[in-house]
Amino acid sequence: MTKPIQPTQTTAYYVQAILSFAVSVSSVVIALVYLPASGWIRAFLALGTLYVITSTITLSKVVRDRQELSGVSTRVDQARLDKLLAEHDPFRVDSA
Repeated sequence: MTKPIQPTQTTAYYVQAILSFAVSVSSVVIALVYLPASGWIRAFLALGTLYVITSTITLSKVVRDRQELSGVSTRVDQARLDKLLAEHDPFRVDSA
């Protein structure tokens, strides 16, 4: 029996994701600092940005957890099938 290959991410993928997040957040923060508006408007937009960031992190964790859960159930189903196939004897004759 061969084990299924687990997908892996490279270090470059993690670095790209972190840099992308850092660049996007810093560009929004810089835009808020230089926005020609009153402090209340900037604070409102900053709070909205913070909400978007936290909800995005929550969404990514939920998607990851769901994917891991489906992977676990798939492995359990595969183990059950392997056990049934190992116990099955196609040449056995049932006496009635």
